Amino acid sequence: MDKLTYEKELLKKGCKYICGVDEVGRGPLAGPVVCAAVIMPLEDIIEGVDDSKKLTAQKREILAEEIKKRAVSLNISLVEPQVIDEINILEATKLCMKKAVEGLSVKPDFVITDGNMVLDIPFPQKSIVKGDEKSYTIGAASIVAKVFRDALMGELAVTYPQYGFNENKGYGTKQHVESIKKSGICPAHRRTFVKKWITE
Repeated sequence: MDKLTYEKELLKKGCKYICGVDEVGRGPLAGPVVCAAVIMPLEDIIEGVDDSKKLTAQKREILAEEIKKRAVSLNISLVEPQVIDEINILEATKLCMKKAVEGLSVKPDFVITDGNMVLDIPFPQKSIVKGDEKSYTIGAASIVAKVFRDALMGELAVTYPQYGFNENKGYGTKQHVESIKKSGICPAHRRTFVKKWITE
């Protein structure tokens, strides 16, 4: 499938600035959910842009730098674990995407998001299931968000070394769960995600 299929349809309708949005970190036990919103020039695309999960860490980092250099506009936002606990992960993801879009320096003509959700934004929008695989612009957003979040989890690993955040990125690996049982939780954990392993 042509990764510009959705973008070409929108260009034909007169849209100039097409914004792709994706999140990373809906499933982990720790760390924020991170979203990137990006408007890319579409006449000269970056080779290799794909769903971030299909790429190696090294490839993602190279692509993320290139995307940042070329983007017409780019914004990254995050929602912390405390807010995720308060409003739930779906609402936190929507809020994160909304913040990412609203923080763009160039206002989009149209917003395409990965998944299946409607955002509270003042722009026309479409949600695409597996959008990070199907759309170049959403794929670019997924790479930027993933690289940003991984770096953040690396920083948290320095503060809380017992959980192995630099390896597991906050996801519920066996080692991570064992360390929660042994050491309890830290402020980076989502309490609603880890309650079955903690005793208050």
